[in-house]
Amino acid sequence: MKEILRGINIYLIGMMGAGKTTVGKLLAQRLGYRFLDTDSLIEIITGKTINQIFGEEGESKFRDLENRVLQEVAAYVRTVVATGGGIILRRDNWSYLRDGMIIWLDVPIPLLVNRLRGDSSRPLLQQEDLEARLTQLYQQRVSLYQEADITIRVSEGETPPQIVERILTAIPGKIKPPRGI
Repeated sequence: MKEILRGINIYLIGMMGAGKTTVGKLLAQRLGYRFLDTDSLIEIITGKTINQIFGEEGESKFRDLENRVLQEVAAYVRTVVATGGGIILRRDNWSYLRDGMIIWLDVPIPLLVNRLRGDSSRPLLQQEDLEARLTQLYQQRVSLYQEADITIRVSEGETPPQIVERILTAIPGKIKPPRGI
Protein backbone atom coordinates (compact mmCIF):
# COMPACT_ATOMS: atom_id res chain seq x y z
CA MET A 1 0.00 0.00 0.00
CA LYS A 2 2.87 2.40 0.79
CA GLU A 3 4.12 2.05 -2.79
CA ILE A 4 0.66 2.81 -4.15
CA LEU A 5 0.21 5.92 -1.98
CA ARG A 6 3.74 7.25 -2.60
CA GLY A 7 3.64 9.26 0.64
CA ILE A 8 0.53 11.34 -0.08
CA ASN A 9 -1.49 12.41 2.93
CA ILE A 10 -4.93 11.04 3.66
CA TYR A 11 -7.57 13.47 4.92
CA LEU A 12 -10.62 12.11 6.71
CA ILE A 13 -13.67 14.34 6.45
CA GLY A 14 -17.20 13.93 7.77
CA MET A 15 -19.65 15.02 10.40
CA MET A 16 -18.87 15.31 14.10
CA GLY A 17 -19.03 11.86 15.62
CA ALA A 18 -18.22 10.10 12.34
CA GLY A 19 -15.18 8.44 13.92
CA LYS A 20 -12.49 10.30 12.00
CA THR A 21 -10.04 10.30 14.92
CA THR A 22 -10.57 6.67 15.90
CA VAL A 23 -10.46 5.40 12.32
CA GLY A 24 -7.60 7.76 11.47
CA LYS A 25 -5.36 6.43 14.24
CA LEU A 26 -5.94 2.84 13.13
CA LEU A 27 -5.45 3.70 9.46
CA ALA A 28 -2.19 5.48 10.23
CA GLN A 29 -0.93 2.43 12.14
CA ARG A 30 -1.79 0.13 9.25
CA LEU A 31 -0.04 2.37 6.73
CA GLY A 32 2.98 3.20 8.88
CA TYR A 33 1.94 6.87 8.66
CA ARG A 34 1.87 9.51 11.39
CA PHE A 35 -1.56 10.63 12.67
CA LEU A 36 -2.71 14.20 13.30
CA ASP A 37 -6.07 15.64 14.34
CA THR A 38 -6.67 19.27 13.35
CA ASP A 39 -8.98 19.97 16.30
CA SER A 40 -6.43 18.59 18.79
CA LEU A 41 -3.68 20.64 17.19
CA ILE A 42 -5.79 23.80 17.49
CA GLU A 43 -6.37 23.08 21.18
CA ILE A 44 -2.64 22.51 21.76
CA ILE A 45 -1.62 25.66 19.89
CA THR A 46 -4.16 27.93 21.58
CA GLY A 47 -4.24 26.29 24.99
CA LYS A 48 -8.04 26.42 24.75
CA THR A 49 -10.77 23.92 24.02
CA ILE A 50 -12.75 24.20 20.80
CA ASN A 51 -15.75 25.21 22.94
CA GLN A 52 -13.73 28.04 24.52
CA ILE A 53 -12.56 29.31 21.12
CA PHE A 54 -16.12 29.30 19.77
CA GLY A 55 -17.46 30.94 22.94
CA GLU A 56 -14.77 33.60 23.34
CA GLU A 57 -13.77 34.35 19.76
CA GLY A 58 -16.53 32.92 17.55
CA GLU A 59 -16.73 30.42 14.74
CA SER A 60 -14.99 32.69 12.23
CA LYS A 61 -11.83 32.88 14.39
CA PHE A 62 -11.93 29.11 14.83
CA ARG A 63 -12.18 28.62 11.04
CA ASP A 64 -9.16 30.91 10.59
CA LEU A 65 -7.16 28.80 13.04
CA GLU A 66 -8.35 25.62 11.34
CA ASN A 67 -7.19 26.95 7.97
CA ARG A 68 -3.72 27.81 9.32
CA VAL A 69 -3.34 24.39 10.95
CA LEU A 70 -4.42 22.62 7.76
CA GLN A 71 -1.92 24.68 5.77
CA GLU A 72 0.88 23.54 8.10
CA VAL A 73 -0.21 19.91 8.16
CA ALA A 74 -0.49 19.79 4.37
CA ALA A 75 3.28 20.32 4.16
CA TYR A 76 3.84 16.89 5.73
CA VAL A 77 3.95 13.59 3.90
CA ARG A 78 2.84 10.12 5.00
CA THR A 79 0.23 11.53 7.38
CA VAL A 80 -3.38 10.59 8.10
CA VAL A 81 -5.27 13.72 9.15
CA ALA A 82 -8.60 13.73 10.98
CA THR A 83 -10.25 17.05 10.19
CA GLY A 84 -12.97 18.98 11.92
CA GLY A 85 -16.45 18.43 10.51
CA GLY A 86 -16.65 21.93 9.05
CA ILE A 87 -13.21 22.11 7.45
CA ILE A 88 -14.87 21.61 4.06
CA LEU A 89 -16.83 24.87 4.40
CA ARG A 90 -13.94 27.09 3.30
CA ARG A 91 -13.02 26.80 -0.35
CA ASP A 92 -9.38 27.66 0.34
CA ASN A 93 -9.10 24.56 2.54
CA TRP A 94 -9.82 22.41 -0.51
CA SER A 95 -6.53 23.39 -2.12
CA TYR A 96 -4.73 21.71 0.79
CA LEU A 97 -7.08 18.73 1.00
CA ARG A 98 -6.75 18.03 -2.72
CA ASP A 99 -2.98 17.61 -2.36
CA GLY A 100 -3.81 14.32 -0.66
CA MET A 101 -6.55 11.72 -0.78
CA ILE A 102 -9.86 12.80 0.75
CA ILE A 103 -11.98 10.13 2.39
CA TRP A 104 -15.50 10.92 3.59
CA LEU A 105 -16.81 8.87 6.50
CA ASP A 106 -20.54 9.12 5.80
CA VAL A 107 -22.44 8.15 8.93
CA PRO A 108 -26.27 8.12 9.07
CA ILE A 109 -27.86 10.78 11.28
CA PRO A 110 -29.48 8.29 13.71
CA LEU A 111 -26.06 6.73 14.38
CA LEU A 112 -24.52 10.19 14.89
CA VAL A 113 -27.31 11.04 17.34
CA ASN A 114 -26.52 7.88 19.35
CA ARG A 115 -22.80 8.68 19.37
CA LEU A 116 -23.17 12.36 20.26
CA ARG A 117 -26.04 12.31 22.75
CA GLY A 118 -24.78 13.90 25.96
CA ASP A 119 -21.57 15.22 24.36
CA SER A 120 -21.16 18.81 25.58
CA SER A 121 -17.77 19.36 23.93
CA ARG A 122 -19.13 20.29 20.50
CA PRO A 123 -20.08 23.95 20.20
CA LEU A 124 -22.31 23.57 17.13
CA LEU A 125 -24.48 21.01 18.93
CA GLN A 126 -25.50 23.04 21.96
CA GLN A 127 -29.21 22.94 21.12
CA GLU A 128 -32.26 21.08 22.36
CA ASP A 129 -32.98 18.92 19.31
CA LEU A 130 -29.75 17.10 18.47
CA GLU A 131 -31.21 15.18 15.53
CA ALA A 132 -32.65 18.31 13.92
CA ARG A 133 -29.33 20.17 14.32
CA LEU A 134 -27.28 17.28 12.90
CA THR A 135 -29.70 16.98 9.99
CA GLN A 136 -29.40 20.71 9.32
CA LEU A 137 -25.56 20.60 9.39
CA TYR A 138 -25.51 17.50 7.19
CA GLN A 139 -27.79 19.11 4.61
CA GLN A 140 -25.59 22.24 4.57
CA ARG A 141 -22.42 20.17 4.07
CA VAL A 142 -23.34 17.05 2.09
CA SER A 143 -22.62 18.51 -1.34
CA LEU A 144 -19.12 19.43 -0.14
CA TYR A 145 -18.50 16.07 1.52
CA GLN A 146 -19.46 14.44 -1.77
CA GLU A 147 -16.38 15.99 -3.38
CA ALA A 148 -14.22 13.43 -1.55
CA ASP A 149 -12.15 10.94 -3.51
CA ILE A 150 -13.63 8.01 -1.58
CA THR A 151 -16.92 7.73 0.30
CA ILE A 152 -17.19 5.13 3.05
CA ARG A 153 -20.79 4.73 4.17
CA VAL A 154 -20.62 3.58 7.77
CA SER A 155 -23.37 1.32 9.08
CA GLU A 156 -24.63 0.49 12.56
CA GLY A 157 -22.41 -2.08 14.26
CA GLU A 158 -19.47 -1.62 11.90
CA THR A 159 -16.22 -1.49 13.86
CA PRO A 160 -13.33 0.92 13.26
CA PRO A 161 -11.06 -1.95 12.09
CA GLN A 162 -13.72 -2.97 9.55
CA ILE A 163 -13.94 0.62 8.31
CA VAL A 164 -10.14 0.74 7.94
CA GLU A 165 -10.25 -2.46 5.87
CA ARG A 166 -12.86 -0.91 3.59
CA ILE A 167 -10.68 2.18 3.16
CA LEU A 168 -7.60 0.09 2.37
CA THR A 169 -9.61 -1.87 -0.21
CA ALA A 170 -10.90 1.33 -1.85
CA ILE A 171 -7.61 3.26 -2.07
CA PRO A 172 -5.91 1.36 -4.94
CA GLY A 173 -8.83 2.04 -7.27
CA LYS A 174 -8.49 5.79 -6.72
CA ILE A 175 -4.73 6.23 -7.17
CA LYS A 176 -3.46 7.16 -10.59
CA PRO A 177 -0.20 5.45 -11.57
CA PRO A 178 2.85 7.71 -11.80
CA ARG A 179 3.58 9.16 -15.22
CA GLY A 180 5.81 7.05 -17.41
CA ILE A 181 4.55 3.73 -16.08
